[in-house]
Amino acid sequence: MKSWLAALGISLACVACDEKADRVVVEETRRVTSKDKAPKLFATSDERFRDAKPSPVKGEVPEGWLELPATEMRLKNFRFGESGLGEVWVSITGGSVADNVNRWLKQFGKDPLNPEQITDLEKVTLADTEGVWVAADGEYGAGMGADAKPGYGLAGIIAVVEGKILTVKMVGPAREVEKAKDVLRQYAKSLQMIN
Repeated sequence: MKSWLAALGISLACVACDEKADRVVVEETRRVTSKDKAPKLFATSDERFRDAKPSPVKGEVPEGWLELPATEMRLKNFRFGESGLGEVWVSITGGSVADNVNRWLKQFGKDPLNPEQITDLEKVTLADTEGVWVAADGEYGAGMGADAKPGYGLAGIIAVVEGKILTVKMVGPAREVEKAKDVLRQYAKSLQMIN
């Protein structure tokens, strides 16, 4: 008897739900206006969040580079190369030029450079400032628990710009990095800090 009453109660509740569903009426709609925008694929953080601050850097994006959304650590973020595995990013980071040079080299299992060796590195323009060119190849261990990637290359520039350490780093399959080094130099030269 109890199960029969329970079934009756559930049936009545379902009937009541169906009756309410029949009473739902939309009384107004809104026309699409010029402020309504279609979703944008690969939108930057600036485009996704109204209160986001604009990027403090701008530059001429090279042909063939795919711009990806910025992240907390990357002001600008790109993919490049035939494999789609090549990455380029622009960051403002802590430490010194020497700290960052040696951290990058360590990711490729290279010995750290002393201050004289860092002074002797090739000079390259980054955001109207002279920076140092860093290059390496071999097994890339980015850290953070990621597997090491054999056959990778690094090219990048580190400079003190307006009192901050600005870096442009390219990492990917060594052949693709080698092929894109001149493009990276041109991109770094085009970068500007925005106040």
